[in-house]
Amino acid sequence: MMRSLLLIPALLVTTALPAPAVAQRITANPAPVPTPDTDSAPLTLDAVLQASARAAPQIIEALAKVRAAEGRAVTADGAFDTVFEADGRSRALGYYDGTVAAARATRPLTGNGGYVYGGYRVSRGDFPVYEDENYTNRLGEVKVGALYSLLRDRLVDERRTRRTLASADIDIAQFERQAVAIGVQRRAIDAYQNWVAAGLRLRAYRDLLDLSESRRGGLARQVQLGARPDILLAENDQNLVRRRALVVRAEGDFRAAANALSLFYRDAAGEPVRVGPERLPADASALAGVAAAARADFERQRPDLQMLLARIDQGSARLALAQNDLRPRLDLRGELGKDVGPIGLGGPSRTPLEAAVGFRFSLPLQNRAAKGKIVEARAEMDALAARQRFLRDQIAVEVEGITIGVAAAEKLAAIAEQERQLAERLAAAERRRFELGSSDFFLVNQREETANDARVRLIDAQARIAAARAELAAATADRVALGLEP
Repeated sequence: MMRSLLLIPALLVTTALPAPAVAQRITANPAPVPTPDTDSAPLTLDAVLQASARAAPQIIEALAKVRAAEGRAVTADGAFDTVFEADGRSRALGYYDGTVAAARATRPLTGNGGYVYGGYRVSRGDFPVYEDENYTNRLGEVKVGALYSLLRDRLVDERRTRRTLASADIDIAQFERQAVAIGVQRRAIDAYQNWVAAGLRLRAYRDLLDLSESRRGGLARQVQLGARPDILLAENDQNLVRRRALVVRAEGDFRAAANALSLFYRDAAGEPVRVGPERLPADASALAGVAAAARADFERQRPDLQMLLARIDQGSARLALAQNDLRPRLDLRGELGKDVGPIGLGGPSRTPLEAAVGFRFSLPLQNRAAKGKIVEARAEMDALAARQRFLRDQIAVEVEGITIGVAAAEKLAAIAEQERQLAERLAAAERRRFELGSSDFFLVNQREETANDARVRLIDAQARIAAARAELAAATADRVALGLEP
């Protein structure tokens, strides 16, 4: 007896089993603690954008979703894996003592709904006449064959459709990652510009306060000498208190802006960095923003539009699969078999090469499930096409509106600059007149505060230009301007 032949498939399966996985302890990540800023160089917008693109949690999350989509694509490819199977059977009791062991490997075709296969079978002992097909020669039987789809599943089938959908899911995840990255960089630019603008406003209010503090000493000496009335010193102190309040409020706004900026400006470990006031740029050139301009091909760069096109492709794949289910099935099958070795108990009839061909035909008579899927797929594609047209028009209107806003903000900034220059000239002239005794204290303070207000309005106008340019870069998906590409 060769009942030990049954152990061969069992050993093959046993050696293919993976070793038990080692359990690992998973600990929760601690909450990020703001890291103090130790650098003293002025902080630039490029540095913020680089840190945000590298370590922003939203971007890292989107990258994880891309990896998940890639994992689903590998799962879909698993439908084309080669499958090995083995089985055996032996009569333990009874008149017959036949034993048979078989192994077979099947590999699906990637360009057709069929498959190819190859197998080996060997038997020992006696079998009843109704199990005559179990007999082989002494060294067994080798068999190869293939099944090829001629109608249904020839061009498309469920396995290939799942792989197509999974591949499109990767593209969609990539576009979602790009959209998330664009949104994050857009908010990072806003946070940086708000921080710079808040710092420049604080600097302006401190300069205004310094004028009152430097003037108080001279006024105090003049009052002490009797050259000025006491009420003038009290009025200066009143302005001094009011200007200190402006400085305190500006300091609070500046600290709040630095706190908001730390959400995007992170260190190498990904921890938020609280920027100190010593890193504030020296002048308003930091409010220049990004170099963004409307491009003719911006629609092709928009990830939301590309995402919609990928979903339309998925709808086309589902429609093709539903139409495939309406076709009749006609499969052609061929097989070659050859027994090798000395003649077994089954006789010499198994020794010659055997070849067999056949077909299988089936025709769906109603197939309402496939018809319903066709209607559903076409309706989905019509809806996506309508959404695509609206999104394309919306993007064009949005970009045009932002372009108009950028031009208007630049004109307003030019006017604000002229106003600042004139107001500072008047304030300087009024201070000289006051020092010469030709002007009163109320008019000097009014000129100084008007000049400072013009300076603050100029800062606000420059910040609006930077915000509009950042919005234009996001609307046109300008990845270079947003720091997402070198």
